[in-house]
Amino acid sequence: MDISVVVPVLNEEESLPHLYQRLTAALAESGYSYEIILVDDGSTDRSFDIMRGLQVQDEHLQVVRFRRNYGQTAAFAAGFDRAQGEVVITIDADLQNDPADIPLLMAKMGEGYDVVSGWRVNRQDRFLDRRLPSLVANALIRWATGVHIHDYGCSLKAYRTEVLADVRLYGEMHRFIPALAHAAGARVTEVPVSHHPRRFGKAKYGLSRTLKVFLDILAVRFLMSYSTRPIHIFGLLGLLCFFVGMAVLLYLTIVRLFLLQPIADRPLLMLGILLTMLGVQLVTTGLLAEMVIRTYYESQGKAIYTVREEVSDRKNRSQAARAEE
Repeated sequence: MDISVVVPVLNEEESLPHLYQRLTAALAESGYSYEIILVDDGSTDRSFDIMRGLQVQDEHLQVVRFRRNYGQTAAFAAGFDRAQGEVVITIDADLQNDPADIPLLMAKMGEGYDVVSGWRVNRQDRFLDRRLPSLVANALIRWATGVHIHDYGCSLKAYRTEVLADVRLYGEMHRFIPALAHAAGARVTEVPVSHHPRRFGKAKYGLSRTLKVFLDILAVRFLMSYSTRPIHIFGLLGLLCFFVGMAVLLYLTIVRLFLLQPIADRPLLMLGILLTMLGVQLVTTGLLAEMVIRTYYESQGKAIYTVREEVSDRKNRSQAARAEE
């Protein structure tokens, strides 16, 4: 199968029939073999009934229903787990993304890229509470990850299936998949795509998610840079605090012994003691984190690297021997 389209759905009863028509029309015209995976993320309206009715009519359609609302990241993860296609395409159910842009993503994938992200050049959303927070978040993500994509929030993206196998999703990490895939060695790019005003339902995100995105950025930065060597971040901070604290205490020792000045009532003394103790704790935390990381990888037999492809004479000889048998 060429394409698996994963669509998270949350209370989209009005848009689902239109989405299905436009999505199947675009995929049929593209000439690719395909499947569509609709993931009901705990909808409280008639969305699931509509999806079930569509599935009865179309064998290309698969419907997954959550017991409750788990969030968009979980919906994407459920779709990825069930995808059979060589390329997985994600798209929102609200029809602000245009299914007609799927061939554009596939054409870019044909140039050898592993991840192609949509870029909503002319985004049709309110500026103050939608576009402005998105601009700030995208700038922070680019700075933190080093992956220069303009629009991390666009759900219209294409991934090679083998790349997704190296990416694990938790929390609200779906918007960071290109950065996480890039950290695993994937080739990432973007293409301009269409964006339409919302016709049905209401937006599921607003200003309240801005702080969460910032915290997720910190988590992604840590995962990309220090997930296999946590001692480097905790140890560096710990040594910095320890040496600054020791320098403060040494200064106060000189003041007390040689200048005969009292130091017991100086806040600087407490600061020096605090920084020294904090430094020791951070270094210890780094060592404990190293033990946890080693347990995580060694207990499950996980590799600390990913392989794009492998070519060797041994492999070729083995395949030839099996063919002769």
